[in-house]
Amino acid sequence: MTDIRLLKTTEKRLELLRQMNIHTLEDLVSQYPYRYEIIEEQYPTDEDDHVVIEGTVISPVKIFFKGRMSRMTFEVEDRYLQHFQVTIFNRHFLRQYLKIDTIVTIIGKCQNHRITASDLKVKPLQEIKGIYPVYSLKEGLTQKSFRQYIKKALHLLHQQIEDFIPEKYLIQHHLIRKENALYCIHFPENKKDIQEALKYLKYEEFLKFQLTMQLIKQQRIQEIGMAKDFDVTVFQNWILSLPFPLTTDQQKAIKDIVEDLKSPHMMYRFLQGDVGSGKTVVSLAALYANYLAGFQGALMAPTEILATQHYQTLTHFLEETPVRIELLTGSLSVKEKEASYQRIAQGEADIIVGTHALFQDKVVYSKLGLVITDEQHRFGVMQRKALKNKGQQVDFLIMSATPIPRTLAISMYGDMDVSTIKTMPQGRLPVITKYIHSASMKPILKDLKNYLARGGQCYVICPLVEESDHLEAKSAMQIADAMQRYFQKQYHVGLLHGQMKDEDKEKVMTGFLNNTIQILVSTTVVEVGVDVKNANMMVIYNAERFGLSQLHQLRGRIGRGKEQAYCYLMSASSSPEAKERLQYLEKSHDGFEISLYDLKLRGPGEVLGQRQSGLPTFLVADVMKDFPILSVARKDAQEMIYDYVQNHEYQGIMSQIQEKLKVNNEYVD
Repeated sequence: MTDIRLLKTTEKRLELLRQMNIHTLEDLVSQYPYRYEIIEEQYPTDEDDHVVIEGTVISPVKIFFKGRMSRMTFEVEDRYLQHFQVTIFNRHFLRQYLKIDTIVTIIGKCQNHRITASDLKVKPLQEIKGIYPVYSLKEGLTQKSFRQYIKKALHLLHQQIEDFIPEKYLIQHHLIRKENALYCIHFPENKKDIQEALKYLKYEEFLKFQLTMQLIKQQRIQEIGMAKDFDVTVFQNWILSLPFPLTTDQQKAIKDIVEDLKSPHMMYRFLQGDVGSGKTVVSLAALYANYLAGFQGALMAPTEILATQHYQTLTHFLEETPVRIELLTGSLSVKEKEASYQRIAQGEADIIVGTHALFQDKVVYSKLGLVITDEQHRFGVMQRKALKNKGQQVDFLIMSATPIPRTLAISMYGDMDVSTIKTMPQGRLPVITKYIHSASMKPILKDLKNYLARGGQCYVICPLVEESDHLEAKSAMQIADAMQRYFQKQYHVGLLHGQMKDEDKEKVMTGFLNNTIQILVSTTVVEVGVDVKNANMMVIYNAERFGLSQLHQLRGRIGRGKEQAYCYLMSASSSPEAKERLQYLEKSHDGFEISLYDLKLRGPGEVLGQRQSGLPTFLVADVMKDFPILSVARKDAQEMIYDYVQNHEYQGIMSQIQEKLKVNNEYVD
C-alpha cells in the first residue's frame, strides 16, 4: 500500500483525506464519484428546464446584499440572439470579470428566459465542455483539487495496478483492464467510458464478495461437526401430534434441518419466511430433534417479551414430552439467575430460551448442540458468535421475517444454506388494508369505536416518540395523550417506545397481552413482538414515512388468530410516489413480493439494515439493479472455487481473500 503523503500536499489537506478514510493512494483511487456533471450545450425543453448555454454579457451587473448573502443579476445574449436574465447567489466576487461583451458559460435552471444559475464560468463553452466527476468531500477540499490528487495517484500507481479478475473472465465478459476502469471512472471522455468502467468495477466487487462467501462455505464444509443421531419414529410421532398440519414449505425446512443435524458437518442455515408463516414451529422441531440426540439447544430472541412468548409456545407444544425448558432473561432476580445458571451447567435444562443473557460469561452449557437466533438482523455479529462459541461444533440456525427472493438470498447469504417458507398456514385470513388520505383518525373513528365496543384491541403506530420542530409527523406521546382524553375511563391507553426502560416496556406489553390495555400507541418497537390474538386492528399514522417491508412487518402483528383483521394506513402526503406505494400495500399480502418491490425502490441497506442484515455495502454495485451481474459473478466464483479445490488454480486470488478474512471476519460468523 502506498501512503498518501506521496501527494506532497499540505498536512491540513492530508488530514482531511484521512478523515474521509483515505490513508493510501489505493484508497484515494477507490473513492468513486457519486455523480457526473456533463457540460455540453443544453437548451430548455418542455421536459427539462436545465440549461447549459454560452452567452455574451450585455448589461451592467447589479448586486443586492442581505446580511452575508448576495444576489447578482445581469443579462446575456446567446448565439441565437436570444436574451436571458441571469441570477446567481453568493458569487459577487465574480463581478470584476463580468464586463460587457465578456463571454460566459451559464449552468442552471431556466423559466421564461430567466436563468437561476448554479454555476458560472468566465470561459467559452468549447473550452470547458466535457464530463466532470462530482465527489462527496469534506469541507476544505475542492472538486478540482481532489481530481488533481486522483490524477497524481493514478500516475504514481501506474504499473502497480493489477487486475483482480482472471484473464479468462476478462475475455469472456468483454471487460476492460482495472487500470483503464479507474481512469475511465475518474476521467471519462464520454458516457461509454463510464459504462465500461462501471461494468468492470461492479463485476469485481461482486466477484470478490461471492468468492469470500464461497470460501467461508468451503471452510465450514470442512469443519467437523457432531452427527446427531436420534429416534426418527419418536420425532415423527411428535410432528403428527401437532394440532395442525404443517405446510409443504414447513415440512421441507424441517427435512433440511434434520439432514443437517444428522450430517457430520456443522449446520449453518438461514431460515426465512413471511410474517406468520410458521417459522417458530420449524425452530421448535429443530430444538426437539437436537434434544432427542442428547444435546442442549438455545433459542435467542431480541426482546424479553418475545423470548417469553417462545418459552410459552415451547412449553405448550412439548408438554407431553420430558423436555425441560428454561427461560433466561435479564429481568430475573439474582437468585433466580444463579439457580438457572446451575441447571444449565448441570444439564438439567434441555432447551434454554432467552435474550442476550444467553451468552453472558456466567452461562456455561453442559452440552450445547444447537443455537437458533430469531430476527437475526437485530443481533450483532459478535453477539451471535459469542453464543455459538458456548459449545463445541455447534449447529447454527438463523431466522428472519424480512423475506427476500430466494435467488437473492442464495446470492447474498452465499456462505449459508437457505430454507424458505412461502406457503401460509391454513385458515389465516389476509389483513384487510386500507389507505386513508388523512392526517387524523376522523374518517375511521366510527369503525374504531364499533370495534372496541365488541371487545377488540388496537395498535396505533406513530413514526416519532415526541413532537419535532423539523418533521411534520404524529408523535406517539401526542397521540396517546389525545386518545386517553378522548376515551377517558372507557378504554385504557398504553404508550410504548424505544426510549423506555426494558422493564417499563415489558409492563406495558404484558398489560396489552392481558387486555388491561385496549389501545397500544407505539413506535416501531412492536415490529417484532408478541402474538396478541385479540388485537385485530392497527392504525398507522404518517404511513408514507415507513418502508413497505416495515409496514408489512407491522401489519403482521395483527390477524394472528381466526378473526378478520384491519390495517389503516393514514397519510396526508400529496406525493404521487407515496400514494402509489401505499395503494400497492392495499392489494399485496405476499412479503416476498413486497420486499422485492421495496428493495427496488429503496435498496437493501434501508430495507434490511446495512451491516446487521449481512449485506455488504458495495461502493459502486447495487444488489437489485445489478442483480444480473451478481448472478454471473456467483456462477464464476463457484467455478473458480471448484478449480481451486480440484486443480489448485487461482492461488494468488484465494490467498488475498483468505488474508482479508483473517483480518476482518465480519461475514464469517
